Amino acid sequence: MTRFFYKNIMENYIHYLNFVEEKLNKFFNTQKPFICCKKGCSKCCRNAIFPYSAIEMRYLMSGMFFLSDDVQEEIAKNIEKTLKAREEFQGEKFRYDCPFLINDECSVYDYRGVVCRAFGLMTCQKDGIKVPFCCFDGLNYSNVVDYDTKKVSPEKYLKLGCEEEPTAFNVSYEFLTNQEFEKEFNFKFGEKKPLIEWFIKPQ
Repeated sequence: MTRFFYKNIMENYIHYLNFVEEKLNKFFNTQKPFICCKKGCSKCCRNAIFPYSAIEMRYLMSGMFFLSDDVQEEIAKNIEKTLKAREEFQGEKFRYDCPFLINDECSVYDYRGVVCRAFGLMTCQKDGIKVPFCCFDGLNYSNVVDYDTKKVSPEKYLKLGCEEEPTAFNVSYEFLTNQEFEKEFNFKFGEKKPLIEWFIKPQ
């Protein structure tokens, strides 16, 4: 009975992912003039926190079964190295490279979490509009954002001469993992914490 219940929950979660992915693809398509995402760019996989819920972690780890032993071993070494760095870290927020990043590519791309899928768009947040941090490395939205104000520059946008407008979407991690989605798709996200903390062994 438990196994059957778990299978249904995961199927519901995958249904939710497909729904979100469809919406995100539409958003990314409307923002093509301002998006620089491409295979091999791993800015979004480095120096971050990567919030993950329990069900996202289960799905992410299920993707490990399809990887070669060599890649799995490399991921395990990355995890061990990152956990050690976390123990030695002194500060408020520990940032790190995703341990699943291999040769500047996500080794479990099809199984990645919501925060990874939505990254790259401008997002609507409680404290205003937030541009992706890669913007300040000359990537997404860098052609329309004023670096001093961190807002869209009408002057830069007009110079592009494109019909599409730079738009912020309500695709923050908090929004995409709220209870309304749980109710609609009949599953629970469960506990949420930084990706690397899921690998800390209980004492």
